[in-house]
Amino acid sequence: MSRRRVYSPSTLAVMERFFTALERCIADGRVKNLYRYCMDNGIGHRHFYNQRADMNRGYFEISWAIPLVLAHGVSADWLLTGHGQMYVNPAD
Repeated sequence: MSRRRVYSPSTLAVMERFFTALERCIADGRVKNLYRYCMDNGIGHRHFYNQRADMNRGYFEISWAIPLVLAHGVSADWLLTGHGQMYVNPAD
């Protein structure tokens, strides 16, 4: 069981954008589903679901977001700062 963490506001914002981007990638057909994303990227799906349900759980790792950037076209700038468009090439 993970202990609760006090994440900084900027870390919480990145986490929120991560979950938003993943949901959008699923809706847009860039990712098949949450379970498959977790399995393909070595993320414990229980940790993922627990973190999403309670943002102050200590499971989140930035490595969860790297595949969104490298394989699914999410802008690293947007993910980290919230500036710009979510997708690098939105028309893809």
